[in-house]
Amino acid sequence: MNTVNFAPVYPEIFLLIATSAILLIDMFVKDGKRHVTYALTIVTLLVCIALNAADYANPTAYTFNNMFVSDAMSNFLKICSYIAMGVTLIYSRQYATERGMLSNGLGGEFYVLALFSLLGQMVMISGNNFLIIYLGVELMSLATYALVALRRGNAVSTEAAMKYFVLGALSSGFLLYGMSMLYGATGSLDLTEVAKATASGSVNKTVLVFGLVFLVAGLAFKLGVVPFHMWVPDVYQGAPTAVTLLLGGAPKLAGFAICIRLLVEGLFPLAIDWQQMLTVLAVLSMAVGNITAIVQTNLKRMLAYSTIGQMGFMLLGMLAGVVNGNASSAANAYSSAMFYSVAYVLTTLGTFGLIMLLARAGFEAESIDDFKGLNQRSPLFALVMLILMFSLTGIPPTVGFYAKLAVLQAVLSTGQVWLAVLSVLLSLIGAFYYLRVVKVMYFDDPVDNSKIEVPGDMRLTLTANGLAVLVLGILPGPLMALCATAMVRTLSS
Repeated sequence: MNTVNFAPVYPEIFLLIATSAILLIDMFVKDGKRHVTYALTIVTLLVCIALNAADYANPTAYTFNNMFVSDAMSNFLKICSYIAMGVTLIYSRQYATERGMLSNGLGGEFYVLALFSLLGQMVMISGNNFLIIYLGVELMSLATYALVALRRGNAVSTEAAMKYFVLGALSSGFLLYGMSMLYGATGSLDLTEVAKATASGSVNKTVLVFGLVFLVAGLAFKLGVVPFHMWVPDVYQGAPTAVTLLLGGAPKLAGFAICIRLLVEGLFPLAIDWQQMLTVLAVLSMAVGNITAIVQTNLKRMLAYSTIGQMGFMLLGMLAGVVNGNASSAANAYSSAMFYSVAYVLTTLGTFGLIMLLARAGFEAESIDDFKGLNQRSPLFALVMLILMFSLTGIPPTVGFYAKLAVLQAVLSTGQVWLAVLSVLLSLIGAFYYLRVVKVMYFDDPVDNSKIEVPGDMRLTLTANGLAVLVLGILPGPLMALCATAMVRTLSS
């Protein structure tokens, strides 16, 4: 009788047990005292970070009949996801309280659903089997559908949730159909076996590519890249800002992880085929995202189109791994894409955190004009926003500049100079709408002169967030080394 090694899945087991316990404890917590649920949630995330950090140096381990893997990449991305979720909840606490998202019969569902969404992301990151990855995707998605609709009395949020649910179901259908085609072609759901069958050359290439097209389409939906981006602007604008940040933060890391699992670890022999698809998706996303964002006046909607463009830029690293059948630059290309994903999430956290900072009961601070004269009201937070906008633009010395540079170097190493030049030109277009926010903060008179009241934990976290974006731009070496080491260890295992 085979024994199951539970050690690689300890963080997920703890997260599931802790989330269930928080759900039960919250039943006995009265409205106005949700700080108990909040504190338990933060403690849960800290314990999860410790568990994955302790496992980081261990060799790659498989469990549950090779369906679940714990390796350097999964541990690194999980730690980043825990941090991103913790920062999201710190930024969201006051916002959610003022809008009745922690009372009025809702209780602590915001925290519980956030943790269940995180659990789905953990399963996605460590999935080594088509079904496990799909289960992780659905666990994350179902929790986020509910979160978008959490303000039941808000028509805009309800509409956004319906759009998200319908298009999310469509994307899941694409993903599942692609997986079923690949299973039919290779005879296995295990990514390792799929890779072996694909490399053998004995599998019908037409069926493989047919399944690959649907698989890439499903991944494109989850990443929100063109032409599968239609849900992103409406959901980002319609969801409560706290939920928008939850969607735009940690899930991007899980999305990157399943791209690596499915395309690199499972279908690497078909790299020439899926790299061509990603090239089209990347160029369209950068073009549509950056050009459309120019005309937006709603900041959340502008950042939604920005996300589309940024995800397109991240895909550049994914499509630079194999050159003329030579995979020697694969680790460098994929680690640059990982670095870009982490840098983007770090910057996004601070950006939406500042939107929630300026919001108050009955006022969302979603318009770009709401940031007018922020420097006169709070020089510190205006400086933080300036750093974040510079990072999204790719201006030194922020982490966004080095992230873009790393990806462009990977693209140039493949000889695709035209793609690198086009990416830079489209990024220059994006500079217009990012710098417009800086202009209104520093050169326009404030519309609202009221004092900005900030909880101590939020002030400290936002300041640290801004400093991290700046420091990692000046000293990117340690983070880049972590990404490179994690990717090399993962690809070699």
